[in-house]
Amino acid sequence: MEAHVRKSLEEWKDEICDLLKEIDKEYEEIKSELQVYSYKFSITKQVVQSTVNDEIIRNIRELYHKPFEQKFNQLKEEIRDLEEKKKVFQMFVDKIDKVKEKEDTKPFASVQ
Repeated sequence: MEAHVRKSLEEWKDEICDLLKEIDKEYEEIKSELQVYSYKFSITKQVVQSTVNDEIIRNIRELYHKPFEQKFNQLKEEIRDLEEKKKVFQMFVDKIDKVKEKEDTKPFASVQ
């Protein structure tokens, strides 16, 4: 593989790796937030199940349960999207490495 091609692929790989780091950082932040909302959603669900007063149940659902459920589902969707992004960008890195490796292992053609 020619040096300028190798250099260009390395730069591209570095750029993609930087994107992957950003995605990982965002993923961890959302994962933490998802964990919080998972607890909030679960707790409000348990409280609603343990409450007999319909008016209180309605209030809890409106104030907490529904918003927590919506946020929880939104965060789960964001996690799925980020996982897909990670997978796609990792494929770029893997393909770049594979191309470079393939080119590196090619036997040198004999000069005639």
